[in-house]
Order: sequence, then structure tokens, then C-alpha cells
Amino acid sequence: MTTDRPSFAVVGAGGVGGYFGGRLARAGFETAILARGAHLEAIRRSGLRVEQPDGGFTVQVQATDEPAQIGPVDFVLFAVKLWDTEAAAEACRPLVGPETAVVSLQNGVDSEPTLARILGGDHVVGGVAEISAAITAPGTVTRFSPFQRIRAGELQPTDSGRLGRLADACRAAGIDFTRPDDIGAAIWLKFVFLVGLSALTALTRRPIGPVREDPDTRALLRAVMQEAFAVGRAKGVALPDDTVDARMAFVDTLPAEMRASMAMDLEQGRRLELPWLSGAVSRLGRELGVATPANDFVVAALKLL
Repeated sequence: MTTDRPSFAVVGAGGVGGYFGGRLARAGFETAILARGAHLEAIRRSGLRVEQPDGGFTVQVQATDEPAQIGPVDFVLFAVKLWDTEAAAEACRPLVGPETAVVSLQNGVDSEPTLARILGGDHVVGGVAEISAAITAPGTVTRFSPFQRIRAGELQPTDSGRLGRLADACRAAGIDFTRPDDIGAAIWLKFVFLVGLSALTALTRRPIGPVREDPDTRALLRAVMQEAFAVGRAKGVALPDDTVDARMAFVDTLPAEMRASMAMDLEQGRRLELPWLSGAVSRLGRELGVATPANDFVVAALKLL
């Protein structure tokens, strides 16, 4: 820990954590992965397989379901599903030493405060993962998006220099890395986009291509994003005036077959992150006095699935 080459632990080795952890391990960084079940057994047996549009690779990594077997590391990449945040944060305490940084790569806008409460605010770094990826077979994660990027920033002033070390490691691993001036706003910018993508690709059971082309579903997509933007502004987040227009323009650049992870979870019969996406917009809207009828509809339509 805290050598010239930082060490990493990935908590949540699904598409996001598995992909970025695999890239770091392939670049020679000491990387351990926390996983479970058949995925864990396959990684132990054959290594972690990463598939991506420009070619795949297999890398051998330490894989376990016991954080104590890993011990403290320099960076924890925290990428569990949102409903598992508290339990996973408690479980990963053995990974966190005095100088460890915990980088949240989750969806939603509630993760960093939860991690700070459990692990201590000095340890938590705000993060945004921009990628579409999923487990496609035990031991295999596949990136579907043409882009893969981590944005990270300090949530409180520090002179530790740890973000510079993280940036250097990510770039050495071929990971696109940026440090926004306002990580809180960056988290919300992704949230505005993801709430819309998740809601519409899950509701329609269709990828983003036909959703954005149909006038009715495009209008609903925009309404869902507009409400998330309004709630963020009411909460005091410094979101640009053109946020929704810019997010819709970004939607128009996505591969037509792209779907949100929540739509994939719905298809596979897995638990949904709905309460932390459209559900969070509805909840915050009630608290802040912002009407959110489109997101209220999304929650009503999907909550029993």
C-alpha cells in the first residue's frame, strides 16, 4: 500500500467494477476483486475475461468474497448496486486503511453521503462511471458502449495528491479519466441522463434507438430528465441552463442498441435500482416542492416488477 504503483480493490465486480478493475490489473497494478457465486468461481478458475468493441483480454486477478483476505489498499473502486450500498460499505472496512480513498462508481446521487457516514468523509472521493457494461457470463464482463470513462473529484478540500495518483494509474491502464471542477455537479449531470435512459429503456423494453425516434417516447424521456434537472437545481446543484438539451443531444449520439443496466436487470428478473433513480427524483421533488409527474408515473409503472 502507498508504493509508487497504487493498489486497488474492486467492491462489486459487475460490468462497471469488473471492466475498470480488469483494465487496471492488465496494466500491472495490484488489483483484487470482491465477487460472489458463479462469477467468483469462474474468475478464480480461469481469470477475469473482459470483452469490448476493440478486442477482449483475460487477466488473472486475486478474487475473493472475504475483504479481510485483501487488507488495506490505496484505492477502493466501489461499484455495487445501489440497494447494497450500506451492507457493502460495512463489509469493506478491512480494505480501508488510514490513507485509503474510496471512489464511488455507482449510479444515483445518494452513495457518497452513505459511504462518508460509514467509512468517514476523509476517505470518500466522488466519482462518475461513464460506461455501459454487464456480466455476460460467469467470469466475463462486456463493455457495450464506445466510451469508457471515470470522472472523479474531492468532496472536501485536501492536499493528499491522491487524485493525481488515481489519474496516472487510470491513464496507464487506458482508462479515460477526467477531474471536473465540481464533482457534485458532474454526478448530477450523469443522474439527469441516467434517470431518463433507465426509465424509458425499462418501461418500453426497447433500446434507446427506437425510444429516441418515436415522438411520444422521446417527449417522455425529455420530461423525465427535465424533472431530475429541476430537482437538482432546487437542491442547489450548479447545473448548467442547457443541461437537458445537452443530455438529449448526447442521447442522439448513443448506439441505437444501447440500454440502461436497469433495463437489463428487468429482463433478467433482478432487483431494480428504481428507488434510487426515478424514485429519488419523486422523493426529492416532494421534499423540495417540485412537481415530478413523469417520474411518479415511471415509479408506479415499474415498482411491482
